[in-house]
Amino acid sequence: MQGNEYLMESDEEVLRLDIKTDNKIVENQALWAGIKPGMRVADICCGSGKTTSVLHNLIQPAGTAIGVDGSKNRIEYARKQYAVQGLEFRCKDIRDSLDDLGTYDFVWVRFFLEYYLADSFNIVQNISRIVKPGGILCLIDLDHNCLNHFALSPKLEKTIFAIVKYLEENANFDPYAGRKLYSHLYTLGYQDINVDVAAHHLIFGKLKDVDAFNWIKKVEVISGKIPHVFKEYQGGYEMFLHEFSSYFNDPGRFTYTPVILCRGRKPVL
Repeated sequence: MQGNEYLMESDEEVLRLDIKTDNKIVENQALWAGIKPGMRVADICCGSGKTTSVLHNLIQPAGTAIGVDGSKNRIEYARKQYAVQGLEFRCKDIRDSLDDLGTYDFVWVRFFLEYYLADSFNIVQNISRIVKPGGILCLIDLDHNCLNHFALSPKLEKTIFAIVKYLEENANFDPYAGRKLYSHLYTLGYQDINVDVAAHHLIFGKLKDVDAFNWIKKVEVISGKIPHVFKEYQGGYEMFLHEFSSYFNDPGRFTYTPVILCRGRKPVL
């Protein structure tokens, strides 16, 4: 695995991102963070562009929005699916200077920092440069990511933890990104900081199609990129995937992942 490679990159990633994004949840989170009509908004690492479209709708009339992502494929998809007047998309590595984008009243960073364990504060500091003085920076990420399941067999639980541990140590993945967001904004001197915690994944009973596609695709993509950590299974990865799929499709299973929202206002100097 290349150090700069996005962990979830695959031919179907843009579809996974689009399908799993719930418009109403994005809308509620953005309203909580303080988005208002007329704002100039940047959606950092916008994925399929679906979240950017929701944000754009919330700032009408007269608001403008830009979605930025490092994948040409995802930006092309976003332009085809969501570009309208006042809403544009740009392909750009978020770790590079963003100064050419200008400054914004509201900057949104959702489910991105979890893929950059070693770089997260520097990335937030870089993104902060495009927040106008008095503007809002909203950071949203998961915590204890992929680790909260009940009724796993001992070998399935051990293997899942081994996968996440390997990703922490070798792929810059941060399963605890959410709990660090407040510290990022506090360290950067943001004011009026507010935090909320909710359940992002809350899966019990009959499995929904969107959850089945999202989780099985995550397991397939990630497991295909790492050395074998499936020593608990005589049949290796295929046997692991079969047991995970059986577990996940069992209505007796319980899975949840906390999501932490943090927003702050950039000081006016």
